[in-house]
Amino acid sequence: MSINEVFMPALSSTMTEGKIVSWVKSPGDKVEKGETVVVVESDKADMDVETFYEGYLAHIIVAAGETAPVGAAIAYIAETEAEIPTAKSLANPGGAAASSAPAPVPVAAAAIATPITTSQNGSNHQPGRVVVSPRARKLAKELKVDLNTLKGSGPYGRIVAEDIEVAVGKVPPVTTPVVTPTTVTTPVTAPVTAPAPVVTPVPTQVVTSSVPGQVVPFTTLQNAVIRGMVASLSVPVFRVSYTISTDGLDKLYKQIKSKGVTMTALLAKAVAVTLQKHPILNASYSDQGVVNHSDINISVAVAMDDGGLITPVLQNADAIDIYSLSRNWKSLVERARTKQLQPAEYNSGTFTLSNLGMFGVDTFDAILPPGQGSILAIGASRPQVVATADGLFAVRQQMQVTITCDHRIIYGADAAGFLQDLAKLIETNPQSLTM
Repeated sequence: MSINEVFMPALSSTMTEGKIVSWVKSPGDKVEKGETVVVVESDKADMDVETFYEGYLAHIIVAAGETAPVGAAIAYIAETEAEIPTAKSLANPGGAAASSAPAPVPVAAAAIATPITTSQNGSNHQPGRVVVSPRARKLAKELKVDLNTLKGSGPYGRIVAEDIEVAVGKVPPVTTPVVTPTTVTTPVTAPVTAPAPVVTPVPTQVVTSSVPGQVVPFTTLQNAVIRGMVASLSVPVFRVSYTISTDGLDKLYKQIKSKGVTMTALLAKAVAVTLQKHPILNASYSDQGVVNHSDINISVAVAMDDGGLITPVLQNADAIDIYSLSRNWKSLVERARTKQLQPAEYNSGTFTLSNLGMFGVDTFDAILPPGQGSILAIGASRPQVVATADGLFAVRQQMQVTITCDHRIIYGADAAGFLQDLAKLIETNPQSLTM
């Protein structure tokens, strides 16, 4: 007989506390080994958390909506139903049963509650296991829908709430999910205290939460961004700007846009290919020396509807074809909106892109992300009158890019060489990005 504590798990290396989004199980419910019991909001994502123990969820210490430090007890799991009253008494040390209650068995947090991890293709689906969102699981329980009979329409076959509603006839089935970007018309009114790299808009209307005279607490995501930006300010950095003509890139984009290729993927691919020649720009600083990363993983900052930003990562962007890269990017943005990214999908970047140019910004500086050596700020592409080599005038599409680098490991000549080669690729050989 034993009573085990469920601890707040560390879902990322930077996580210091977590917020309980919802409890999938209620007090008294039977808990099976490997079953999701709670959904925890880490720095930048909502994660299903499983238990390695069978028993009964005896008592919830941290309710939905509340936060707890990593490693703190958030619930008790009793091995048998008879132990449930004893577990409840542990939460009330002054109770009569407290003196005779056995102490909880001390176990590592990772052994009690572990986040569902993903395979290399981003799926958390394992053979024979139905992957269900917490909201869908709750709805299925209320409407008495057998989850094993459904086919999920979410990312990688995940069953979502809409699948449950379709099953009971509440909404018509959706055969082809379509995400249609809409024009952002509402101005972003959230206060900005530093030029943070908030860039790629998610395909939805921007919603602001500003209420005159009201102090709105920071979300978990906003607090994570704040900590990262403050830490970055202690790094000695320098910036180098460069003007790049984009006529060839724009022409290529128009040719392959209908095949699902995005400009974000094109820019990420161009940067990744150029980084192959300049690995120091893909490196990062450590107290032991220069960390030379084996992969080229391009982070692209995405502004979130409810405030803050997240940086989905296009992993191995130099080695993946442009069509697959574009599909990966669309999937990452979709799951970022619903906070379903796994930690490796937003914290494994080795170089970051910040593209405020799509908002019409001419030029700007971006703050260096923690743990990286460089970030490239991309301005808008505009028609400019330029002097040609033969002494004539012509109109060319040009954009300003500015790279911010960690001066402890990267020097001005390194950054200039990278920008020169990036410009050469975009201006003279953009077709190579499709090979």
